[in-house]
Amino acid sequence: MTARASDRARYDRATAHLDAPLAIVDLDAFDANADDLLRRAGDKPVRVASKSVRCRALLERVLAKEGFAGIMSFTLAESLWLARSGFDDVLLAYPSADRAGFAELTADPKLASAVSVMVDDVAQLDLIDATRGDGREVVRVCLELDTALRLLGGRVRVGARRSPLHSPAEVADLARAVSRRPGFKVVGIMAYEGHIAGVGDSLAGRPLRSRAIRLMQAAARRELVERRAAVVRAVRAVVPDLEYVNGGGTGSVQSTAAEDAVTEIAAGSGLYVPRLFDNYTSFSGRPAALFAQPVVRRPGVGVVTVLGGGYPASGAAGPDRLPVPYLPEGLRYDPQEGPGEVQTPLLGSPADDLLIGDKVWFRHAKAGELCERFDSLHLVEGDRVTATVPTYRGEGHTFL
Repeated sequence: MTARASDRARYDRATAHLDAPLAIVDLDAFDANADDLLRRAGDKPVRVASKSVRCRALLERVLAKEGFAGIMSFTLAESLWLARSGFDDVLLAYPSADRAGFAELTADPKLASAVSVMVDDVAQLDLIDATRGDGREVVRVCLELDTALRLLGGRVRVGARRSPLHSPAEVADLARAVSRRPGFKVVGIMAYEGHIAGVGDSLAGRPLRSRAIRLMQAAARRELVERRAAVVRAVRAVVPDLEYVNGGGTGSVQSTAAEDAVTEIAAGSGLYVPRLFDNYTSFSGRPAALFAQPVVRRPGVGVVTVLGGGYPASGAAGPDRLPVPYLPEGLRYDPQEGPGEVQTPLLGSPADDLLIGDKVWFRHAKAGELCERFDSLHLVEGDRVTATVPTYRGEGHTFL
């Protein structure tokens, strides 16, 4: 029996009493992935990206491990909810225009001390000030650096379009503007190198493309190491008591952790290891989060139909954004239908061994987005479900 076949047998036994659709997290794999992130981070603490987890119980579980510290959140409403729930170090990774949220933040000492907000433009400070009302709490500010690699005088850009702040002088100028403004304090710098951390460099059947990606990422790393260090020096000249410099992501943990300028690493997807993280040479994780759909039809030889399954991931549309049939091995989509809103036909010889009501196990393309589809996660240890915990959705929150 292969390792994957053994996993399928465990998951089927563990959930035999449960009807699909359902989602699980294999805690043995989850914990092993967490340990691997810590190993790759060395002596740098790892801040957990909550958008890749979206389950309070699992955030608590990983943060209980020595070496993990703090949360990187994705909306202000989520940040405030987490802070009210007892998480005392929450870095909002994206700028916000949530006026009601900022009014609450600036009026509550507990929230203001627990949450840092992302800023890359003075106009964002103006928006926050316009919401204050009677709130006079100091807002903790993190400045975001654009990590994109610019070539040919900026005519070619490699990397996500995030912050407008690219040079040390630009970041330092904003640090001065924030420092001079009453009610704000610069506490950190964030620089997420998504074109390195979030792009696989070993694409099956595409050796030339894979080599091109590795060459691009090596050049991007060399440029960013120097520029990030210069940015940190420039900002520390303005803010000597800077608390943290956050960088990295699941795919670049070890290389980012090696930079002296970086004080902490951000990672989250590496806990669940969705399918987009199968194509990396820098690490290998264990799939921990899966969902199961029930077989509801047997249209013919070599075909079964499961209920639902059309859960595409965000990003540029393409086959790599689709969930993938994982267990039993050997199933594939009908290319004329793909995963459907209500039903999904699956092709392959393993279909002939599946009966009505059997489970087919899938992996999502991304990590936390799976939790937008399910109210709960069944936590599996060995061949038993040892707990069932709510996702953000299960607690009544769909933040974005």
